[in-house]
Amino acid sequence: MKNTITDVFFDLDHTLWDFDKNSELAFDMIFKEAHPTVSTTAFIEKYVPINQACWQLYQNDKITHHELRYNRLKHSFDAINYSMSDEQIHQMAKDYIEYLPLYNHLFDGTIEILEYLQSMYTLHIITNGFAEVQYKKMTSSAIIQYFKTITNSEMAGVKKPNPIIFDYAVSSAKANKETSLMIGDSLEADVLGAINAGMQAIFFNEKSIQVNQDIKQINHLLELKNYL
Repeated sequence: MKNTITDVFFDLDHTLWDFDKNSELAFDMIFKEAHPTVSTTAFIEKYVPINQACWQLYQNDKITHHELRYNRLKHSFDAINYSMSDEQIHQMAKDYIEYLPLYNHLFDGTIEILEYLQSMYTLHIITNGFAEVQYKKMTSSAIIQYFKTITNSEMAGVKKPNPIIFDYAVSSAKANKETSLMIGDSLEADVLGAINAGMQAIFFNEKSIQVNQDIKQINHLLELKNYL
């Protein structure tokens, strides 16, 4: 790979930016201010799988981003038997989007691997996340300067794993698919999406789930040095 790759594309959430840790901190602040009887731990236990399920629906165009923001909260509060009006849920959805980028936890090795890679490759981001939030996350966590281009699903008009977003990102980067590599935590959206679009891919398998042996994978970001 070292001799064939020129451009490296990263997913952001759950790959470089520690979404789960930062999300929990944002909710903890919201609850302390507006809903002090809510246990952040109990809420997060329900929220994480519900949020993942909602994102799965969103990336497959089965719900809108407004429905995503509402449903993940509504279903989570229902799961802990905490009563919330629609007005309160809409307000919390807005507060959450504002608070989330205030926290800057990155996965271990993020800065070191970006420093290592930037001298040899041109780096880019492809994300299904909302543009308004992703730029804030990257700026506040001080990683935005490492990336030449940032492609989000709103710009491309489709979400990963749709090959059009990979085509859009590669074109924006003035790169070639044959010399481009995608790295991300979603086997479907990032890895298979990129491969089906004609790119190479590496699965950031931080949770060490069982995958096909043909899939290139890493469990820690610094393991990218074994490939690049």
